[in-house]
Amino acid sequence: MSSLRNSIPRRAHKERAQPESRKKYGLLEKHKDHIVRATAYHRKEDFIRNLKEKASFKNPDEFYFKMINSKTVDGIHRPKPEVNNKYTEEERMLLKHKDMGYIFQAVQSERKKVERLSSTLHAVDEKRSNKHIYFAEDREEAKEIRSRIGQSSSTPQFGNIPSRIKRKTASSYKELESRKERVKNLEKLYADMALQKELKKPGRKRKLREEEMVNSVKQPVYKWRAQRKR
Repeated sequence: MSSLRNSIPRRAHKERAQPESRKKYGLLEKHKDHIVRATAYHRKEDFIRNLKEKASFKNPDEFYFKMINSKTVDGIHRPKPEVNNKYTEEERMLLKHKDMGYIFQAVQSERKKVERLSSTLHAVDEKRSNKHIYFAEDREEAKEIRSRIGQSSSTPQFGNIPSRIKRKTASSYKELESRKERVKNLEKLYADMALQKELKKPGRKRKLREEEMVNSVKQPVYKWRAQRKR
């Protein structure tokens, strides 16, 4: 019966189109389109209302340094030119060098912490030997020693590690991985700062293309023009 009902041709129902008199307004807006437009409209209304509330509760006597360190040009806040040129080129180079020294010191400190933590964890991971060597003069003495060892049940067992120690070891490994990642990030930052410092030095230079480099690297490579020294 269902197959017979499906064989009967039915009329294809289409979406209602824009009336002919309103063709100039484009496609007919459906309910889902109205929801999107209304949501955006109310969101803008809420944003404007919040801004009006902040403006109404603002203290007119409040002071902040942008009032004197910037000015408005065509409705856009712009900083004063002398603020950007506060330091000379030599002073900026000196500040950059001090920052590099701090980063280098941080790298050295983190490396020492990683080495100390790694040595501690490796000592913990090493399995303790549970063997004791006995020396016998003859076969009779060897049999006697074997019988004594078999009767003794005081041999320490090191396989059962408490869960507290396991959790502490796991946290130590997690700390080790985070410190290694920090060392890697600090080294990358130090390399970038060193490159920027070298680029500030006088002299003609250019950036090498990939086909000019022997070994391709992620960091950009620059080549300085050879100058004759006096």
